[in-house]
Amino acid sequence: MAAAALAPAQGRNLEIGSFKGRSTVGIAYVTRELGLGTIVAVDPHTSPASTDPDLRGKTTSYEDFVANLRTAGVLDRVEIKRAYSHDLARGWKEPIRFLWIDGDHTYEGAKADVDMFKPHLADGAIIAMHDVLGTFEGALRVFVEEVLDSDDFGPAGFSGSIGWAQYRPRDGGAPRFRRRRQLLAIPARRLIGVARRADRGLQGWNKFLYKFWRPLAPHGDVSVSRLAHLISE
Repeated sequence: MAAAALAPAQGRNLEIGSFKGRSTVGIAYVTRELGLGTIVAVDPHTSPASTDPDLRGKTTSYEDFVANLRTAGVLDRVEIKRAYSHDLARGWKEPIRFLWIDGDHTYEGAKADVDMFKPHLADGAIIAMHDVLGTFEGALRVFVEEVLDSDDFGPAGFSGSIGWAQYRPRDGGAPRFRRRRQLLAIPARRLIGVARRADRGLQGWNKFLYKFWRPLAPHGDVSVSRLAHLISE
């Protein structure tokens, strides 16, 4: 919500992966209150899905999604796209100021989402990805390789399992930005192997490595004032 509020760029707000709408509601509320436009929310709402909770026999989360938006009073602030992100990408032509990725967590899926929509990021836009500092190898690897390793991005960080960065192709290669991204990438890169083996559960040596490396990637709550300072440097 803070990233959506503070992104110093002009363009659309795009959410990839909505499920039942918790993040959609938060982003829609902030952008409504600050006059930052609507949010485009793309999700096929199919079930079962590998990264969604079990719907206990239901085949879709769509009805719950719409009901939650209506209850929160933000239904009119959300442009619902009941589709896959690659379907939406085919016709997308608008600049993006805030991109929230919480869809397919496989390497191929997460990389496709970044590759498809990165060309539309406005200068100064913020990209945020869910579950990149946990046990999803694909999303973590994509964030490290396509964001932290890229000089197209400047300030970056973690908050909980969320990874975020500001799109700044004009000066992302500056030493002050590159150094911080490199430091963040060291423990994150070490966690890729841990996440790859996590399908057998976090246990034994793998659990030790997870507990050792994850704290070395600062991921506490990000204060609004600190975030505002970082993205305005």
